[in-house]
Amino acid sequence: MSSSDTIRHLSQPLVVGLLLLCVLAVIFLSSCGFRLRGSGELPAEVRRIYVATADELTPLAVELREALSRNGATLAPAASAADAVVRVRSDRTGRRVLSVSARNTPEEFEVFYVVDYSIDRGGQEVVPSQVLELTRSFSFDEADLLAKDREEDILREAMARDIAGLIVRRLGSL
Repeated sequence: MSSSDTIRHLSQPLVVGLLLLCVLAVIFLSSCGFRLRGSGELPAEVRRIYVATADELTPLAVELREALSRNGATLAPAASAADAVVRVRSDRTGRRVLSVSARNTPEEFEVFYVVDYSIDRGGQEVVPSQVLELTRSFSFDEADLLAKDREEDILREAMARDIAGLIVRRLGSL
């Protein structure tokens, strides 16, 4: 028996064992109710949703519509045709200086995203006005101005995606 035959002979039980372990892990995770984040569906009674916001093109408004679609919702054309209405009362973002250098130039910023929303069903407010605020900090260097501006945009979009996910999960609990 050559050395390659020995390796092949020894690796077959190992492959079978790993395959069996993967199958058992999948069965265990599916039986305990595990679901990938963002892969759930909304209850049937809140599938048609209208998003009422002053600005349809903010990062939150865009991310919220995408998150609703990913979770099985249909976007209603009007509040009267919807099972639930998400009212975005306030949607604002900005940045604050966290630290400055000895020359009094910014070295670190904090980006924030603040959203005030409520949810109506059947003309009644079922989720009263709630404020969600997320913050992220990032270092700043004037030499990398374009890259840092892009980093700030990416952080802002990620925070909007996180807030949209929180709102969708709140809708799912109605």
